[in-house]
Amino acid sequence: MAKESIREAPSYVSGTAEEPLLGFTIGEALDRAAASWGDEIALIARGQNIRWTWRELKERAEAFAAGLLALGLERGERIGIWSLNRAEWTLTQFAAAKAGLILVNINPAYRSTELEFALNKVGCKALVTATAFKTSDYLGMVNKLAPELAASEPGRLTAERLPHLRMVIQIGGPAVPGTLLFEEIGTKGGAAERDTLRHLAGRIQFDDAVNIQFTNATTGSPEGVTLTHHNILNNGYFIGRALRLTRADRICIPVPLYHCFGMVIGNLAALTHGATMVYPGEGFDPLATLEAVQAEGCTALYGVPTMFIAELDHPEFARFDLGSLRTGVMAGAPCPIEVMQRVVERMNMREVTICYGMTETSPVSFQSAVDDPLERRVTTVGRVHPHLEVKIVDAEGHVVPRGRPGELCTRGYSVMLGYWDDTGKTAEVVDAARWMHTGDLATLDAEGFCNIVGRVKDMVIRGGENVYPREVEEFLFRHPKVQEVQVFGVADAKYGEELCAWIRLREGETMSDDEVRAFCEGQIANHKIPRYIQFVDAFPMPVTGQTQKFMMRQTVEDQLGLKRAETA
Repeated sequence: MAKESIREAPSYVSGTAEEPLLGFTIGEALDRAAASWGDEIALIARGQNIRWTWRELKERAEAFAAGLLALGLERGERIGIWSLNRAEWTLTQFAAAKAGLILVNINPAYRSTELEFALNKVGCKALVTATAFKTSDYLGMVNKLAPELAASEPGRLTAERLPHLRMVIQIGGPAVPGTLLFEEIGTKGGAAERDTLRHLAGRIQFDDAVNIQFTNATTGSPEGVTLTHHNILNNGYFIGRALRLTRADRICIPVPLYHCFGMVIGNLAALTHGATMVYPGEGFDPLATLEAVQAEGCTALYGVPTMFIAELDHPEFARFDLGSLRTGVMAGAPCPIEVMQRVVERMNMREVTICYGMTETSPVSFQSAVDDPLERRVTTVGRVHPHLEVKIVDAEGHVVPRGRPGELCTRGYSVMLGYWDDTGKTAEVVDAARWMHTGDLATLDAEGFCNIVGRVKDMVIRGGENVYPREVEEFLFRHPKVQEVQVFGVADAKYGEELCAWIRLREGETMSDDEVRAFCEGQIANHKIPRYIQFVDAFPMPVTGQTQKFMMRQTVEDQLGLKRAETA
């Protein structure tokens, strides 16, 4: 009888915790950090030779915040940040929070059209931008959109295509006409602005919006996910608790700051626990990351699976002493079991955890514990986070029994305010009961461990059979020649959809379609064996590590002229 009741138990869990939610703002959290750990190192930016204590970080952030107020920015206005991982990014993050501004994260991979959309969508009044990085000429793109900048008085821009933007703050040099230099902003605030900051400290509420992040849209334009102090500060705090972070920890953060992984799981977890933020460089480089871990004695390392693969497979990997590592986070994309095992064994990350979530939920909803059995940490995304609720529902919205796949929904402090200026799109994903519908397919077991089996939109329906690409990917990844694999559905006139696999082989290996199919025969059901197999050198992927399967699907369908069966 007991077994039957467990089997039919509903797929609903709520995260209990003795530790209450934090009831203060990010600015107050920085004040507390400076008071508690003032002389401890807060930030190491290796490419800039920067090592700031928590007290220095607070002082610099307050000076920059006062300077922004002196330039005329007011509480609630939006300030964009368009840069890779630099100390200026983090200063802007904390200064904006203290000044009551809303930080708008702009993807460093964006180009002119995407930048124009982002700035205008949320009405950015200021833009903090890098000058250039590698082949990206950031200020060149700004000038293309706003040719009026060159002749304008710094801080008083009027541009036809960017009607809201008034000031461009330049990181690095050489100085470009019409811009304000980042390093000079901190000198512009006087006694009046410092008084305003002190006044704002008592007025800014933790439920105020503090951050806008754009989704990686698969169709249409990106949406601006609007997050509060309460959303992201608490999420960072409870992630840090799960990792058992303390002031003795140093977190290596090669993941991008513009994404939740860097700014929340990285910066805000460090802020709330006194750990040190370590940036190996502006953009991800596996060698620089390994060097940073060894040189700085990092105890935690973050990354998406592709980053860990690049580090493990680097020709110089064996020469590094990674003995300081204890924990870390692997997230941002499904984590192959074999990669997780190599990270534990070869990188000394015995307490590495998996996180699952999405930007709209600040981001983390599930996380494995550092002392969960390894089998649980390599086959699930852990259990629900404290103070959150999760349910798994079928297509009609009914909660399914444990073990049955359905759409994962999250409710609690972490759910976004909404998509900026788009109540219609918000209502499509956040229902009247404040459940965030993630679009991810998942199962919950009897102990509350969650397994992500795919995306609702990624699920392939072949001749009436549901196929979850994640399952097929995990199987193909077992082949010793396979480095990475992505499985997705493509149109088929007979079955509606067929499976296609894109495979990246290990260096020096060769493989045929028939070899892949032979590996599958007798091991997985026939309808799960990919009909189309292509060997590729890379996948379409933004720096967040989330592969863009819709682009793969479109490429294959265009190449092969595939079309769905006609339906009534």
